[in-house]
Amino acid sequence: MKIVDLEKEYEQSYFNCLEDWSSEIKEGHPHKENWYNIEKHRGLRVKLAKDEEGQLIGMIQYIPIENSFINGKDLYVVLCIWVHGHKEGVGNQQGKGTGKALLSAAEKDVRDLVAKGLVVWGLAIPAFMKASWFHKQGYKKVDRMGIQVLLWKQFSPDAEQPAWFRPKKKPGKVKGSVEITIFQNGWCPVRNMASNRIKRAAAEFGNIVKVTEYNTSDRETFLEWGISDGIFINGKEVRTGPPPSYEKLKKIVGKYVRKI
Repeated sequence: MKIVDLEKEYEQSYFNCLEDWSSEIKEGHPHKENWYNIEKHRGLRVKLAKDEEGQLIGMIQYIPIENSFINGKDLYVVLCIWVHGHKEGVGNQQGKGTGKALLSAAEKDVRDLVAKGLVVWGLAIPAFMKASWFHKQGYKKVDRMGIQVLLWKQFSPDAEQPAWFRPKKKPGKVKGSVEITIFQNGWCPVRNMASNRIKRAAAEFGNIVKVTEYNTSDRETFLEWGISDGIFINGKEVRTGPPPSYEKLKKIVGKYVRKI
């Protein structure tokens, strides 16, 4: 296994989360590419894992905390670590130490950048980005919001502890219409897929369904709401992970339409 920096030749695979075989993941590709073209000038770091044959099998991406959905300073935040885990493509590569190698490479890089620590987030349930896995790698829990756990590894004694940004407000509803509000940062193709699908579903119902979008990679917009990614219908949040199908989202929107 070899850990390398993201280079031009790997960008398209990176935008697809190394799942070039998947037509679904490509739904979120354009938003990820647009996000990348902005964030690569604002401190985004990406490292990739390659196997002995030169195939991409894993990735890690991390950004300065000041540009993230975490409150803090002089730290970096890991947006995600992903080791290819599907039968398709290069096959399941998990359980071979690739995640540890990627995280270790990121830690060294962040130390070299003279940042004061590395922040990660994980889920308190046995799913993607498990908080328990990060705890085993020496990360300390510092905050929690629902099932999302915030952890960090401190590199400097004067580092300030990070914390979740909490939502400052939520979208409302308007009598006589169905209001869909989309918050989209762009960094995650899977979340981008859900946003694209609900927009397509909303269009099926005509003008009675109104869609408002917020680009939360714009810092002022994010700080106004305190929401990085999410979909709301009449003020109620829709679960987007795993990404619901177009048919499921259309069915959900239809239920709201019938209540009018």
